[in-house]
Amino acid sequence: MIFTPQTYKLPDIPQQPFIDVAEIESFLRGNKPSTKEVTEVIVKSLNKERLSMQDTATLIKADDAESVALIKQAARELKRQVYGNRIVLFAPLYVGNYCMNNCAYCGFRAGNKEAVRTTLSREQLIREVEALEDEGQKRLILVFGEHASYTPQFIADTARTVYGVKKGHGEIRRLNINAAPLDIEGFRTVKEAGIGTYQIFQETYHPEAYKRYHPSGPKKDYHYRLTALDRAQEAGLDDVGIGALFGLYDWKFETLALLRHVNHLEACYNVGPHTISFPRMQAASNVAFDKQYAVSDDDFVRMVAILRLAVPYTGLICTAREKAEVRREVLQYGVSQIDGGTKLEIGAYAEDLHNEQNLQREQFHINDSRSLHHVIEQLLDDGYLPSFCTACYRKGRTGEHFMEFSVPGFIKRFCTPNAIFTLAEYLEDYASEAQQQKGYALIEEQLARLEAPVAAQVKATLERIRKGERDLYL
Repeated sequence: MIFTPQTYKLPDIPQQPFIDVAEIESFLRGNKPSTKEVTEVIVKSLNKERLSMQDTATLIKADDAESVALIKQAARELKRQVYGNRIVLFAPLYVGNYCMNNCAYCGFRAGNKEAVRTTLSREQLIREVEALEDEGQKRLILVFGEHASYTPQFIADTARTVYGVKKGHGEIRRLNINAAPLDIEGFRTVKEAGIGTYQIFQETYHPEAYKRYHPSGPKKDYHYRLTALDRAQEAGLDDVGIGALFGLYDWKFETLALLRHVNHLEACYNVGPHTISFPRMQAASNVAFDKQYAVSDDDFVRMVAILRLAVPYTGLICTAREKAEVRREVLQYGVSQIDGGTKLEIGAYAEDLHNEQNLQREQFHINDSRSLHHVIEQLLDDGYLPSFCTACYRKGRTGEHFMEFSVPGFIKRFCTPNAIFTLAEYLEDYASEAQQQKGYALIEEQLARLEAPVAAQVKATLERIRKGERDLYL
């Protein structure tokens, strides 16, 4: 079951909140930093040193044009050093939108009487997954409302069903989860289904703002939600994702609070979050929201660049909430994962549900409705290497083990070859002839940059893929 805060017991985890509002606000006070101070922080980041809260606050307060340009330039260089030109692709699959919470900003909220409530049946779920596989998807994130019927066992069973769907060369190789906070036993149940990352967004880290936006339902307990991923770690689920909904409070506060959450996880469990998400407020069914804290495109791009410098090895996710041109820009400065071919109406992958009535099944409206084919086309045109890679998760390179590989940079031995293999699979099975030519031209460019022994191994594996073998990885 999804336990209520009243049943929450966690004696082995410190009970003192690790978000100190006064501390965060103190970092944000003071004069704007000089160009010299900004440059010193940038040099530290480019040397792969983790930035402190004070360092990151220095970048946040530096809002003059020269400093912003330096920050963006450095973020672009750091991303190139750590990630190369790879962009990981995934798709969200909404399973059910019943919800007991009444979040002021969400189309799923219990008080929205116009919402069309539904949960995919097993048969509907299978059809959705088959439709996603027909497009070439290999990585999904399953999304659930917070409701008593969406128990840990239900989430685990759903994951097992999805993993079991195979159509042609299609299969889902990694399933992430975005669902309610669980107790330790609940996280263990979900982990046993073989999931990847478990995402829980705090929405806003400011306790008073949080209270205003969450008047009722289990989610109103700020501390229970804040410590949810501690419980995941205690359950052995070491692959977690954090995030904040930008537009609920001051973006500068939220950015530092995200970093504090990263620091907390690293200090307690020796591993930070696998991913950070930073969705911006968007229109939703029967929702009106205060635009006092709306984040401009310029500030959004700056925030992404600052996060990349602050947490070099953490995946940054930018979803289809954002317009295509905004996503294209932030890919330069730090984003390493995006969704493609996204549909939020429940059941919309298998059939055309894009009409006014079915928009009431959406949690929010999206701004990038391009197909996966068109997202990949844009990535190829811009010189990025689209990747559906799931090798690290399946080889056990997650959590603390992932940090052992990624922090020294050794992960590069695996990432580019594995990304190439997954792109080749997509080109062989789903791409048009023109896209095949474009994709293989990019692969040839990548091969030329690899050391000779690695390039020879990759070429041999590519030949096996062309002959029909699948799911080959290092």
